[in-house]
Amino acid sequence: MSRLATEFQRLYASGPEGSVRALVLDVGRPSDWELLGAVWRGVQLDLSLPAPGIAIAGENSYQLWFSLQQGCSDGEASVFFDGVKARYLSGVAAPRIRCLKDVPVVPAEVREGQWSAFVAPDLAPVFVEATWLDIPPGVEGQADLLKSLKSITTQAWREALAQLAPPAPPTPPTPQYLAPASASPSSDVAPVSSTHSPATAFSDPRAFLLHVMNDATVPMALRMEAAKALLPRT
Repeated sequence: MSRLATEFQRLYASGPEGSVRALVLDVGRPSDWELLGAVWRGVQLDLSLPAPGIAIAGENSYQLWFSLQQGCSDGEASVFFDGVKARYLSGVAAPRIRCLKDVPVVPAEVREGQWSAFVAPDLAPVFVEATWLDIPPGVEGQADLLKSLKSITTQAWREALAQLAPPAPPTPPTPQYLAPASASPSSDVAPVSSTHSPATAFSDPRAFLLHVMNDATVPMALRMEAAKALLPRT
């Protein structure tokens, strides 16, 4: 196995049980190293990640190659890509960005006479007009570029995901159920009227019975008894 194949295997081979170890962010159409260079610097300064590899990939695009020490799930890879896009590429049209979990072979002839290749950061701006090489890159030079790259450790990966993950929706406040305060007597509240009429002095029994019979507040049974008493006796 060549040195280049060994270094490529070290960085970008599939993880255990097919988990993702290589994440490639492809931005171009048109190519813009100033744009992707800001991402290259940002992930190192903001997320404390090791420098990703840089590739010219043809199709007027640049690529950043991230290597993971341990594999991650497809879901974690998507969180990482979405977070990077939201933080650094929010103003870029979606068709210009590709997020690759199945990495291409580099170097390779992507079109006739156009070769993809890994490049050094200081040489990346040179290829902005043509993001490819006209001839196959040197194998030893490519191996040297990959040899200087490091994989993202598990701890650094977790910390980066924590920063890139979207914030959780706020938890709605728990309703506070309070017992209703007992109402204190108020001078503004009218007293409840008695169901019985105030006492009335009667000197005539017949007048008393008529009063009871016609008093709507008196129970019906008593009113009926008063009416019976008023009936003439035979």
